[in-house]
Amino acid sequence: MLCYVAFHAFFLMICAASVQVVEVRSNDPTPTEPEAQSCGCHNLKRDVLVTTDSHASEDPAVKYLQTTNEKPTLSTKGGEKSVSDSQMVLISGGEFLMGTDNPCIPPDGEGPQRSVNLEPFFMDVHEVTNHQFKSFINATGYVTEAETFGDSFVFDGVLSEATKSQISQAVAAAPWWLPVKGADWKHPEGPDSSITDRTDHPVLHVSWRDAVAYCSWAQKRLPTEAEWEHACRGGLKDRLYPWGNKLTPKGQHYSNLWQGDFPTHNSGEDGYIKTSPVMSFPANGYGLYDMVGNAWEWTSDWWSVHHTADRQHNPKGPPSGTDKVKKGGSYMCHKSYCYRYRCAARSQNTPDSSASNLGFRCVSQEPP
Repeated sequence: MLCYVAFHAFFLMICAASVQVVEVRSNDPTPTEPEAQSCGCHNLKRDVLVTTDSHASEDPAVKYLQTTNEKPTLSTKGGEKSVSDSQMVLISGGEFLMGTDNPCIPPDGEGPQRSVNLEPFFMDVHEVTNHQFKSFINATGYVTEAETFGDSFVFDGVLSEATKSQISQAVAAAPWWLPVKGADWKHPEGPDSSITDRTDHPVLHVSWRDAVAYCSWAQKRLPTEAEWEHACRGGLKDRLYPWGNKLTPKGQHYSNLWQGDFPTHNSGEDGYIKTSPVMSFPANGYGLYDMVGNAWEWTSDWWSVHHTADRQHNPKGPPSGTDKVKKGGSYMCHKSYCYRYRCAARSQNTPDSSASNLGFRCVSQEPP
């Protein structure tokens, strides 16, 4: 009941809070705080912009094997350091408990807890990297939706002053999210940025449709929400995180999250203030890296907050909807604002949305 008691009343405001026009004046030291306590990335739709004056026991529950935590050998391709493009692990099928009966954010539809049976599948050991996505682009000539639209959403805190000075709009419900012209997978913080030194970071600014296109090219697919959550739990039952119930067992960081006061100061205690190279933190019990934190990950399911408590077999979510489910949270998540870096946590975006904290990984029924 810990999550529920601490957050129930507070997060009920999320449902009741309406999207408001937020005016950010030039003399404001920080962006205006919205009513709903969230990093606001679920509000990143292309119709939510408003014009502004200017922008302003300590042991883990699972023991990680040394061989599990060793990073795969890096190879050099075309002068770039990259992780093997085909590394996947077999996730055993069977029964697991999905969701929770003690939701931390009830309006997100985290419950009820239900028994789910899955077939075995293979999953990428890490999020799709910039290097891997570049290979896809080079092979196909694909143009992402961010490139087609001409902009994408970027967190204010990672932008240069020159870029911010050119922006006159913000997301009403979360004014630290800005539409940046020229922001895309190659330019995560706009035209004056690049991925030259981030080839082993998760690719960002990919919409759900972009992710599906990559998966199809790679002869893979996006995971269902059930598959993703089963994989995230790493064989543990009813735990908050992939490694147990304590966020930092024995003071060790197990994921790339926000430390400090969101959204004004990230202390970077975990070593990073933006995304980190994939596999920078320990793997879970299945050998999967960064299942929480770093970048949000798309799933194949349409969004719904209503779930049956009945036992399910290979659930694939609703047949239709307006938003797609994303899981895992990102480097922007902090308990005070976006406590969604838990296995059972979930959020959503429209299929055409893209942002500087949103990526994906693939699954397959066939071995790589």
